[in-house]
Amino acid sequence: MDAVMTESTGSKLKWLWLAVLVIAIDLGTKAIATAMLTYGDPVPVLPSFNLTLLHNTGAAFSFLADAAGWQRWFFVALAVVVSVVLVGWLRKLKADETWTAIAIVLILGGAIGNVYDRVVHGYVVDFLHFYWQDWHFPAFNLADTAITIGAAMMIIDAFRKPAGVSGDADRSN
Repeated sequence: MDAVMTESTGSKLKWLWLAVLVIAIDLGTKAIATAMLTYGDPVPVLPSFNLTLLHNTGAAFSFLADAAGWQRWFFVALAVVVSVVLVGWLRKLKADETWTAIAIVLILGGAIGNVYDRVVHGYVVDFLHFYWQDWHFPAFNLADTAITIGAAMMIIDAFRKPAGVSGDADRSN
């Protein structure tokens, strides 16, 4: 019985390899961007897309980038707490919750990729820069992309589940 219980509760941890892959690709592309690009100098790739090396001391869309420096360790601590929660959630998933497992590890890999930058550099390396005419989307990186895809998968999953499968919310009534 214990072997069956361990197998069913820990089986989604096998998806952690995807988080490691996200981290490796993210850190590798950031290292290449840092080595090959000049800070703030756009390199046109396609119409409406440049590679532009930027450093983000804030969160998404440079939120709190102008703060006095405390935000660095706040975002590191937040990412560590979120990562622990995500691994705990991953451990508790059922065998048929592969979609959710993939979403979780994409978010986890992205969070760890960006927290590495914050700890080592004091900022997150961004280099993907989309724009349309005079409108510029904030630059981002592959960790941000993984987080966004994982979050979108979770939102989609919330709409895919039949009514009454929301767990604890139904038990409170």
